[in-house]
Amino acid sequence: MKRMLYGVICCLFLVSLAACGGGTDKDTTKDKGTTTNKTEKNAPATNTADAEKTFKQTCAACHGADLKSGYAPDLDKIGSKYKKNEIEDIIHNGQGQMPKQNLSDKDANAVATWLAGKK
Repeated sequence: MKRMLYGVICCLFLVSLAACGGGTDKDTTKDKGTTTNKTEKNAPATNTADAEKTFKQTCAACHGADLKSGYAPDLDKIGSKYKKNEIEDIIHNGQGQMPKQNLSDKDANAVATWLAGKK
């Protein structure tokens, strides 16, 4: 019975890690030296609504759509703990159990700016 429960817990853990991202949708063309995104949803976030939409597409699975109902740390007051550039660094490089995210610099900047205002 314990082995079965352990197996179920491990499967749920793996599914939750996969939901957070860490994969890549980028296609790097070596001969031209350019990187292009293959998904339409990776268009740069340019305003608060776009930043929130990007958050919901890439971060809400772990942190919750309301910034606090997920299993990952709450982000509803993240701006009082980290500055924008620190949040952007966490998005790009990961921290603790959070893997680095596959966001363009513009999207990461927009999401970090939006989250830095959450105090």
